[in-house]
Amino acid sequence: MKNTIFQEAPRYEIINGKTFMMTPSPAVSHNIVITNLTLLFGTYLKGKKCRNFTDGVDVHLDEQNIVIPDTMIVCNKDIIKHDGIYGAPDLIVEILSPATARRDKLEKKILYEKHGVKEYWIVNPADKSIEVYLLKDKKYDLDNVYTIFPDWQWAKMTEKEKSETAVTLKVSLYNDLVINIKDIFENVE
Repeated sequence: MKNTIFQEAPRYEIINGKTFMMTPSPAVSHNIVITNLTLLFGTYLKGKKCRNFTDGVDVHLDEQNIVIPDTMIVCNKDIIKHDGIYGAPDLIVEILSPATARRDKLEKKILYEKHGVKEYWIVNPADKSIEVYLLKDKKYDLDNVYTIFPDWQWAKMTEKEKSETAVTLKVSLYNDLVINIKDIFENVE
């Protein structure tokens, strides 16, 4: 009997025709955020037409642009194929790591805007923040930056500052999908 070892093909993205090899395994905090979002999105979307996909699913925006978002929501079932998504998801979330932060904040943001991704989140596990961009008139508009303040900093804030701090995030695709920011970063050290 032949001893066969499974070897995973190298993962890569193509942005504007240029190939980028995927970085080594991400930090544990990266995975925790993906897991939390998958649970939050999956629970809410159960029985609805939109579907949540997580890291590992290729998104074919066009021949020059194939990306692998950390997580996404797709509402158009016609773009879901057996080997990936062929078209723009409705929401894409990228979770920053030192090796990908620049690409996520620049090239991918421009790419997602160009292809009509309605909502784009850039999540930073290190400072527990989320930048949310909404597509308006074919351009991204920064909707808000959500941050979890450390307990010591929260304690020093005035009641007015606390009341002006957004602690929940409303997903634009649904009127009733509101997520507590703490749930996204639960168990992130």
